Amino acid sequence: MMRIGLLGGSFNPAHQGHRDISRFALDALGLDEIWWMVSPGNPLKSANDMAPLPARLGSALRMSRGLPIRATAIERTLGTRYTVDTLDALVRRYPKYRFMWLMGADNLDQFHLWRDWRKIARIVPIAVIARPGYDRAAHAGGAMGWLRRFVRPASQRKSWTNWRLPALVLLRFRPDPTSATRLRQADPHWHRDFAARVPRDRVTRLPVS
Repeated sequence: MMRIGLLGGSFNPAHQGHRDISRFALDALGLDEIWWMVSPGNPLKSANDMAPLPARLGSALRMSRGLPIRATAIERTLGTRYTVDTLDALVRRYPKYRFMWLMGADNLDQFHLWRDWRKIARIVPIAVIARPGYDRAAHAGGAMGWLRRFVRPASQRKSWTNWRLPALVLLRFRPDPTSATRLRQADPHWHRDFAARVPRDRVTRLPVS
């Protein structure tokens, strides 16, 4: 049974903060791998400054080197747009895997805006990783009013495959403060370095089951 953490996002671009959070989660949750799911497009974000998918995937491939992380554009292949549909498809496609959804506190703050967010919590357990500046708002947000009753002690975090769903664990971690927004502001053309480096079939390739 493979224990897989799922970290979704725009990765616009991937940066050291993604890498540090993933390294922490691998150890804290006893994961075999983490899949970085580079989204074709985030329904909650503007597409105006979104780099092309191959460039974002290329940056994720480079940033994940040397760790048990699979950078993938799996949603493009599955034809899914919303996380709830992606998770439904993954659970069906990989019945021998156990998945955990990873998110920063900034995502928890807006989790109640996600499509069928309660269903997401019923499909996979969720690990929320602290992020400076977001923790207070996240804990007071709309989703936590419902999720709070399902919070598991952090001391039980490595037994998450046995949890009854919904289940949520809150992990304390001081991540790298790197911001993708600030990286884009510093270099608006960062994606030019990656645009031609990822073969078309690499964008749509699924992890081997």
